[in-house]
Amino acid sequence: MQIACSRWESCGPPRGIVQIAHGMGEHMGRYSELIAVLQEASYIVYANDHRGHGRTAVKREQFGDFGAGGFDLLVEDMRELSLIARKEHPQRPLILLGHSMGSFAAQQYIHKYSYDIDGMALSGSGVLNRLTAALAASADPEHFLNAQFEPARTPFDWLSRDTRVVDAFINDPLCFPTLKPASLNSFLDAGPRLADPKALFGIRPDLPIYLFSGSEDPVGQQLGGVRMQIERYRKTGMRRISHDFYTGGRHEMLNEVNRGEVRTNLLVWLAGVLEEQSQPLEALCLR
Repeated sequence: MQIACSRWESCGPPRGIVQIAHGMGEHMGRYSELIAVLQEASYIVYANDHRGHGRTAVKREQFGDFGAGGFDLLVEDMRELSLIARKEHPQRPLILLGHSMGSFAAQQYIHKYSYDIDGMALSGSGVLNRLTAALAASADPEHFLNAQFEPARTPFDWLSRDTRVVDAFINDPLCFPTLKPASLNSFLDAGPRLADPKALFGIRPDLPIYLFSGSEDPVGQQLGGVRMQIERYRKTGMRRISHDFYTGGRHEMLNEVNRGEVRTNLLVWLAGVLEEQSQPLEALCLR
């Protein structure tokens, strides 16, 4: 399968690389505003359209279909893009930024490849097996994500308080509501693996991780799942975890009404990771 991917050059001498893993039912083109911000801040950006998404899906009927290999191969696609980025810019730090489904793919990514990146940021994330259990227990699984916002203007009010963002998603010909059943099962089946203590203890303990989420995000279970994921990482001895929570924010904090603040905080964290990369290991261990 050919995976659609793109690279955006930095506006100045490159400071680092940000690789974006988008969420379910969307595509890398929805990150154009963030990418422009990152370029202005002198980051090179790489992204791909996941299997069954965007321009990787040759026909519309392929939307939501991972194909053979399912979610595991989607994660391996991200790894291949990382290798390309590293080959093209071998001296630059690489930070993986995953949103929603892409954040869970990033969680799985670091089980095997945590030593190959320099930081990971998770947007709209949480605990997948806990989310799956809540979905299974829901009286209305089809409208589970939007339930807390009913009566709602649209079925996608859960995405953002910005109605223009919601309408743009609905009207985007490359966006769609959910995965095909087999692919959805492949994704949800990753939940127990992401919670596996052996896999979690295999993550390098000095990997910088940044989680940011809205307090009303149903994927993060109103921050309950996000806090649980942070605790899971801390229990393994990981010591470089930071977060920002936004009161009233919904699922897409990068597209929320206060997205300027969110993007600024992301840039601050990225700059901190780059600064730490330039320090001797002994200095980091003293913190």
